[in-house]
Amino acid sequence: MTVSATVSEAPAEPSLLAGARVARTTAHRAAQDAERLNRLTDELARAVTEAGFARHFVPHRWGGTAGTFTQLVEAAALLGEACASTAWCAALYAAHGRLAAYLPVAGQRELWGDGPDVRLAAAVVPPSGEAVATAGGWRLTGRWGFASGSDHADWLLLASWTGTGTAREQRVFVVPSAACEVLDTWRNVGLKGTGSNTVVVADVLVPEHRTFTLGALARADRGAARCHAVPYRMVAPLQFAAPVLGAAQGALDAWVRRVATKTGIDGSRVRDAVPTQQTLTRAAGEIEAARLLLRQAAGRADRGGTGAPEVAANGRDCAMAADLCLTAVGRLMRGAGVRSQHEGDPVQQRWRDVTAAAGHPMLDLDAAAAGYARAVLPGTDR
Repeated sequence: MTVSATVSEAPAEPSLLAGARVARTTAHRAAQDAERLNRLTDELARAVTEAGFARHFVPHRWGGTAGTFTQLVEAAALLGEACASTAWCAALYAAHGRLAAYLPVAGQRELWGDGPDVRLAAAVVPPSGEAVATAGGWRLTGRWGFASGSDHADWLLLASWTGTGTAREQRVFVVPSAACEVLDTWRNVGLKGTGSNTVVVADVLVPEHRTFTLGALARADRGAARCHAVPYRMVAPLQFAAPVLGAAQGALDAWVRRVATKTGIDGSRVRDAVPTQQTLTRAAGEIEAARLLLRQAAGRADRGGTGAPEVAANGRDCAMAADLCLTAVGRLMRGAGVRSQHEGDPVQQRWRDVTAAAGHPMLDLDAAAAGYARAVLPGTDR
């Protein structure tokens, strides 16, 4: 017997998750267009903005949500079931709003003074280009690769080395999109719709109030919202792992729909075959385990400690989650038959997306393992 709450008793769904459900409908319809164009469509960019991703980590003082990492992971994963590229850009628009909150107040006002729904793309790691100090700011020149969502960004966050010797540091510069040239360079096998293009800036003056150092991301102002009081390394992997989870779930859903009605060459039902049941069970379990790991990591970021052990544990959980999804989708791809190899097949497309996304340095299992060992095992050098 099940007991269901009445409408009046049901808790309200978080607004970002509700917005992601609406955007998912658009993503289902437009995902193939994004694949063909190698970038989000205008409709998709509007949909993720209207869903609330761009404002999710914007401070309350500018009308933003200053939301939780749990909400972001759930919403990005949900959107990723329909289109991993859309979820990838949506999660990064949110994450880059969190980074920009480390600007001086004058810089924040310039970005969000007219409203919080501002799309920010970024190329922060590794730093590139050249920044020369000048009166009132910096002259910035260079090329930055892999700026996801840059075609639809209002501003770009670009990192460069500044200073020399002991004063050498990485600094982030916030540049209006009108001062940048976006080169059509993104031709990847997976996450094709992210438009992770190259950005070029030629001798642009960036005032001091539109810069901050990467070192600032390790510090929090007294009284800052929780989402602005956690170390960058603790939460950065979450924004990349959530779309992976969504794409893996989307692959499983597509696989189940196919297998449910498929027959073998002898007329038998494929669903009754032991290998089919093994594939389903293992893949579904791996994806659910990944979901639990990301839920744990997001909860730790929202409510847990922020020391080295917690940072390392989040890196571990996100990398493990991505690895589990990669294994699950590979298993589904092998068990999907020759039809899955057709261009545009939903299992094959998500297999490519998960493979590409899981290769991001923030989800590297070897690096996460080394960091976790350093935090847990005394005397570890790696």
